[in-house]
Amino acid sequence: MRFLCQKCLILHSCHQALLNSDMINRELIRLKTVQIVYAYYMNDGKSVDTTEKELFYSLAQSYELYQLLLSLIVGIAQVARRSVEAQEARARRLGDNEPVSRKFADNRFAAQLQENQQLRRFRQTARWQWLPDEEDYLRRLYSVISARDFFVDYMVSKESSYQEDREIWRKIYRHVICKDEELDDILEGMNLYWNDDKVIVDTFVLKTIKRFEEASGSQQPLLPDFGQPEDREFASSLLRAALENTDYYWRLIGEQTHNWELNRIARMDLVVMQVALAEIFTFPAIPLSVSINEYVEITKAYSTPRSGSYVNGILDSLCHRLIREGTLVKEDEGETSDNDKQTHKQNEQ
Repeated sequence: MRFLCQKCLILHSCHQALLNSDMINRELIRLKTVQIVYAYYMNDGKSVDTTEKELFYSLAQSYELYQLLLSLIVGIAQVARRSVEAQEARARRLGDNEPVSRKFADNRFAAQLQENQQLRRFRQTARWQWLPDEEDYLRRLYSVISARDFFVDYMVSKESSYQEDREIWRKIYRHVICKDEELDDILEGMNLYWNDDKVIVDTFVLKTIKRFEEASGSQQPLLPDFGQPEDREFASSLLRAALENTDYYWRLIGEQTHNWELNRIARMDLVVMQVALAEIFTFPAIPLSVSINEYVEITKAYSTPRSGSYVNGILDSLCHRLIREGTLVKEDEGETSDNDKQTHKQNEQ
């Protein structure tokens, strides 16, 4: 499904501060779990094992998108070099002695990314190739980039450093690639899993650009998919808890809404609260506020305009009632895993 741009912007802003050291982190796992559980009910349900396989496949597709978007930078750089070489050849034919600037064509960050060993392996086996498959699009995108003021400033600047070369690509990605609607259409045609992923994956690409160091050369590590074994376990346990305890979670939600008919609650709101309760009950070390905030943000991006405050109110009042009754036990925040502790701290900034 395709969501409104303003919803994408909400999701983009809430994830800008949630970047950890792994590509597939818990924010992405939560979002993917909600999507998979929603699809589970829309398709009349499958076995839990099959649904878990779909979750991990979906997460793997997100990592493929991450590498494809990094490869897009390489493709644009290749088009830029071809453009400069064509200008140089034309100048020679005309006897024009005015030198053609090679500053962007020889950008050190783009050259390093092109030689990155991990990305080269991906590009050699990728199902889609920016060149030659999307050469016309790359030329149009390069034309748009070349017209931007920050690009013009870069080209006339007397500075020549790796840091400047890296920074111009960060600006290009953030201000042009992130917002390019034609790219969204191209990616949707490649893989439906990527329809909702790009907004989040963009943040990982931006972090990767920032992390690159010239001294690392072609060995510069990209973000790993599952950097921590516990994150894979988190994904599996979260999904299974959500699906295997559906009746219990729905009953709790029904009680808290004073027996409001569940079919009158927006289906996405119900799914978000179901997955949220699965996390809250299954992972006592994650602070209650972290879990609720994470799922409220997902609701804001994917449900109705009023759903955020509605879901927040239901989850907050329900969980605090269960804590008072002794049905729900949450550990002290000091016991929180480093992963979620970092997320909680960044969310407050």
